[in-house]
Amino acid sequence: MSNRELPRVLCVDDEPRVLEGLLLHLRRDYSVHGATSGSEALQRLKEMGGASVVISDMRMPGMDGATLLRHVMAAYPDTTRILLTGDAGRDAAVAAVNEAHIFRYLTKPCPPDQLRAAVEAAVGQYALMQAERRVLKETLIGCIQALTDMLAIANPVAFGRASRVKRLSMEFAASLDCRGYWQLEAAAMLSQVGYLSLPAELVEKIYYGEKLTPEEQLLAKSVPEVVTRLLEHIPRLEPVMQILTALNWPDEALARLGDGTIGLGARILGLVLEYDQLLAQGQPAAVATQSLRANSGRYGATLIEQFAQHLGTGPAVAEAREVPLRSVRVGMVMMQDVRTHLGTLLIPRGFEVTPALVESIRHFGPELSAEHVKVLVPPGQAAAS
Repeated sequence: MSNRELPRVLCVDDEPRVLEGLLLHLRRDYSVHGATSGSEALQRLKEMGGASVVISDMRMPGMDGATLLRHVMAAYPDTTRILLTGDAGRDAAVAAVNEAHIFRYLTKPCPPDQLRAAVEAAVGQYALMQAERRVLKETLIGCIQALTDMLAIANPVAFGRASRVKRLSMEFAASLDCRGYWQLEAAAMLSQVGYLSLPAELVEKIYYGEKLTPEEQLLAKSVPEVVTRLLEHIPRLEPVMQILTALNWPDEALARLGDGTIGLGARILGLVLEYDQLLAQGQPAAVATQSLRANSGRYGATLIEQFAQHLGTGPAVAEAREVPLRSVRVGMVMMQDVRTHLGTLLIPRGFEVTPALVESIRHFGPELSAEHVKVLVPPGQAAAS
């Protein structure tokens, strides 16, 4: 097995002699990396894209081991954390175990066999977490996607928006090298579920920024509470709920979440939702991006500039075409609203065509099905005429 394929283990100790000993005992079976401080360790993790296991000394100048492992837990929740210390006092170690959810607590000097056994168990724990996450993502995300596809037919404004927001959020997260954010993907798809409690006409008024009556304002303010009631008791949705709840927090509270899965996920989703709202209200993309810069206190100036850069580069540009409505295909993106002759919205602009929508279009009347609509066709996909 090549070094690249071995599980990555990061050892952190400010004593070079101890660090060298850790590397020596583990490098035969693992891809072992070293750091002599907490800040260096976090930088190494960022460069490596995470690790299976982080072993940290407790007593280090600057950032101690407990603080480092808390940062690791926030940024890399699947990484297994081991605390290594020569401190005879147990209070600090117990607090570190509780606060950073440490997998093992080892004392110095640690016999090589005990160290290797602990790391082997930690790597197994990491593999288990990864397998569970894959199953969770595939089943949970699949169920949510099927649900939102069906709801998009019943409430096209809200769930058409969810489709757009999910796509842009995940593309932006990928550009930041945050590719495992299933929590963000689920939160984006569920971000509009509260609007199920509102009349479709009111949802459309909110979406297009039209003035609401006092009664309508009260209904609109109840949406976050509806989301909580609908989702709070569903197992494994806790991190998704945390992201959705944080969308309504004050700027300072949102900033305190940091750059972990929940904090960064909430800021990405909030940024994309606000951008989508500005576009819906008629602002050109460049003007909408400029408007976002006024919210640097909420999202962070750096994240906003990264988002603006992503919008300018983005993924491969799809081709704009006009096709009969009956000829749209899965993966195409609608560039215009599709309404009945009475003005009822059937498909919103920006909605990515799903199998459920293709099936629904088959039941539209022949006159509506023959109308030409503007779509974005993904690269390599042929549009039927």
